[in-house]
Amino acid sequence: MGALKGIRVLDLSRVLAGPWCSQILADLGAEVIKIERPNVGDDTRTWGPPWMPNGLGECSSESAYYQSTNRNKYSVAIDITTVAGQALLHKMVQDADVVIENYKVGSLQKYQLDYESLSKINPKLVYCSITGYGQNGPRAVEPGYDFVLQGLSGLMSITGSDASHGGEPQKVGVAVTDIQTGLYATIAIQAALWARQQSQRGQYIDIALFDVQLAALANQTMNYLATGIAPQRMGNKHPNIVPYQTFSAKDKQFIIACGNDGQFVALCQAVGLEELIHNPHYVRNQDRVKYREDLINIFAKHFLQQDAEYWVKLIHAAKVPVGLVNNIAEALADPQVEHRNMLVNIPHRFNSDFKMIASPIKLSETPVEYRRAPPLLGQDTQTVLAQFCDETEMAQLQRDGVIELREG
Repeated sequence: MGALKGIRVLDLSRVLAGPWCSQILADLGAEVIKIERPNVGDDTRTWGPPWMPNGLGECSSESAYYQSTNRNKYSVAIDITTVAGQALLHKMVQDADVVIENYKVGSLQKYQLDYESLSKINPKLVYCSITGYGQNGPRAVEPGYDFVLQGLSGLMSITGSDASHGGEPQKVGVAVTDIQTGLYATIAIQAALWARQQSQRGQYIDIALFDVQLAALANQTMNYLATGIAPQRMGNKHPNIVPYQTFSAKDKQFIIACGNDGQFVALCQAVGLEELIHNPHYVRNQDRVKYREDLINIFAKHFLQQDAEYWVKLIHAAKVPVGLVNNIAEALADPQVEHRNMLVNIPHRFNSDFKMIASPIKLSETPVEYRRAPPLLGQDTQTVLAQFCDETEMAQLQRDGVIELREG
């Protein structure tokens, strides 16, 4: 039994932040009903290539992007722009616990699907709105896109090669602002559900990508608030710790994350640079930060003498944090992946050997279950809506184009 078994979620969101949140809730046992536009569906269904291969290794119609964030859900295709579609959702919300949406501010009011409208139907409803900039403020009406938010929030200003060496701002290689927003939304929803246990009332959650990314800058924003100086791009160097960065060996790059003075001593002994231990410029971390360039140049020249694996083994034996810079294929081939069951097989209608990255949540009593592969568009419309409509009503809704039925 999942930790959130008995919780019903109506997910009106699409693309990534909202679906990431609802997938976590679904993994934890909630019943997540994904409401999609008939014949169109979630935007990411068409975000290919790459496409999920079918059992013959051929491209299917399902994008890899969509597959990454929609497992354990039911897909119900309803046209919410129609009066009949809105009435249907009003029925469904009567026994729903959570609604998640990421429409532009105010967009759902005209459909009577906003919090004010739905909370009158179900006062216990927890309603989570995910937008780019929140429900108020001068930017509230602007659409929110991860890439743009990475720039506006300051994240890109500290990501990329050193500006003094001509490096340009870079976005992170995954839509990290969306992912973090999905995580914060999940936390907020669970907090609101817990509060409901005491108050017997739901509440409204206003989550903004901009707010989340500002909060997630963590020590970098505090560095600015402490000094009045905006942090700069430093590539793979750490602004507060040295040595804490990538180094190039003969064959590839590796990472050293030397977190304290004791580890620095162990590092120098392990790699044969004992002469650095007693140099007054390098004894304390604050001194190593000051004389960063000189120290790093010494390490950089030294590490070019051997392959990365050679150095990693020596440094690892000295109990200093170290690791290779892997590509994704190499990362998934690490024995730790199999040991932690981080690759799971969830049979899909198009591919019985369909695999996904597993949830990182490990619960001893209510473990995550992988019940359903990401659904086809409208795959569950008939099954789910049978709880709210009889066969005659459903047939009429289909004829009117309000819903899309597909064989389960």
